[in-house]
This record gives sequence, structure tokens and C-alpha cells, in this order.
Amino acid sequence: MSDAIAVDEALIAQASEILKACAARGELLTTAESCTGGLLAATLTAVPGASQVFERGFVTYSNAAKSEMLGVPYWLIERHGAVSEDVARAMAGGAITHSRATLGVAITGIAGPDGSTPDKPVGLVYIAAGRKDGEIRHERCSFGDVGRAEIRRLSVERALGLLLSLM
Repeated sequence: MSDAIAVDEALIAQASEILKACAARGELLTTAESCTGGLLAATLTAVPGASQVFERGFVTYSNAAKSEMLGVPYWLIERHGAVSEDVARAMAGGAITHSRATLGVAITGIAGPDGSTPDKPVGLVYIAAGRKDGEIRHERCSFGDVGRAEIRRLSVERALGLLLSLM
């Protein structure tokens, strides 16, 4: 059975709203993704004209990529785990720092079916979003074991919602 995900129209409509708000404010947007593997960037770039505000996306699936591409301190990952509020915040800040963007969002979590621990079950996702030189907000999501594709889709939906809360 394939775990492929089609970008759905409701998510594209939400992404369109974010991109219009960014364009109106003169903001550039960047993404940093782990468990969603680029699905958030794909959703944003499914909107015609996204190139006016979508600056770049980072897919940092491994811990090494989080450190190398986003500057997430390796000790932070070792101390809190890649799936944590601290790492999500560092990913969002790092995406902004390592781009020309003024607004960034990050997702890190456990989409399953493997990789869980008693403290970090399948469906646990941390999302962080913020502006350059501003507050970085975060959200902890517990989606449960609803399947890998659905966890990834729900993560994108919540990340878009967090971005909208910054508009």
C-alpha cells in the first residue's frame, strides 16, 4: 500500500491565504521540515504565484541535517531529542537565519509506524513558527496513531494554522 499524499484543496486554500498575507506585508517565507518531508513546501508551492513570497524550504530529516543546514546545536538534539519543542523552535529560527525569509515555520515529529518511545509516541509532532527578530510560537500536537499519511497531512494543516495566527 502506498503512503503517497496528494495535496488537498483545503490545505491549498489555507496556503493561498498565507501567501496573500505575506505578499501584502512584503514578507518572505521559509519552511524547515522533518517528518513531513517537504509536504508543507509542496502545499505552499501548489499555489500559483507562490514564488513571490516562498523563499526556500529545508527538508532536514536527519539530525545531522538539522545541525548542518539549520544550525540546530547537536547538544540540543541529544538533550531533548529531535522531536521536541526546543528543536522545533531552533529549526524555525535556523530556517530564518539561513535564508532571506522574514517568516519561518518548522515541523518535527514521529509519523510512524516506527521510531516511537513510551515518552514520544507515534503521532507526536512539534510545530514552531515565528518572524525574524520576533517571537517564535510553538504547538505540541498529539495526533495518535492514525497512520503515517494522515499524521503528515494533519501536521501541515496545523503548521498552516500556526502561520495564519502570526498574520
